[in-house]
Amino acid sequence: MREADRNEEALRFAPEAPEPGLPARRLSELAEEAVRCTVDCCGAVATAWDGTGERPSAVTHPDLTALVSVQLRSGDGPIPVAEESGTPVDATDLLRDRRWPRYRAVALDSGVRSSVTLPFRSADLTVTLSLYSFRVGALVDAPHGPVRALGDLAATCMVRDRSYRAALAELDQLGAALRSRPVVDQACGIVMHVLGCDADTAFAVLRRVSQATNRKLTEVASAVVERRGRGLERELAALTR
Repeated sequence: MREADRNEEALRFAPEAPEPGLPARRLSELAEEAVRCTVDCCGAVATAWDGTGERPSAVTHPDLTALVSVQLRSGDGPIPVAEESGTPVDATDLLRDRRWPRYRAVALDSGVRSSVTLPFRSADLTVTLSLYSFRVGALVDAPHGPVRALGDLAATCMVRDRSYRAALAELDQLGAALRSRPVVDQACGIVMHVLGCDADTAFAVLRRVSQATNRKLTEVASAVVERRGRGLERELAALTR
């Protein structure tokens, strides 16, 4: 096999790096697929929360955005309840339901008469899928349908994507550290020569300069190497006292 062919083959089977905005795309796919496979469902909302401030969401119709906003602002509604309890939250007739007054008002104003919110937990991530209908009691069987498998898959994929992004970030940091190691070693050697100290003391001196000047250690090391220690004898010696 030619080198070009081998490279092309490797690219075909290499795992894709998660794209920016991927969590929102995963949620959008979940919401769209849920509507397609649920009878009498007029729209869906998917959200994700890992306990931090960021809470991405996706809606199948712009009118449903207000239903998400009112719940997250007030902390009251099917989504917060489902996130906390870990169990489905069903509202078979929002006209008669007396829970969550603000949510009900927005839902009824949009023509929504019933809803069900399903939570899916994976690791420390909770994904919710809310389904809406114009008909009373139309979504009673939804928690037992295919949306269950869709939600579980989406939550698992989002945790996997997040772990992959964290691994890539760690690799980038490790690569940066490895690339900066030679110049730091050179700077330590220069400091050892100038001060007549050991390697640990030389490294400690560079760190103190970095902290005192609010510069990265690699920047300080590069400056020392560039000057070859010339003119630094007095300043470096003062840092060892």
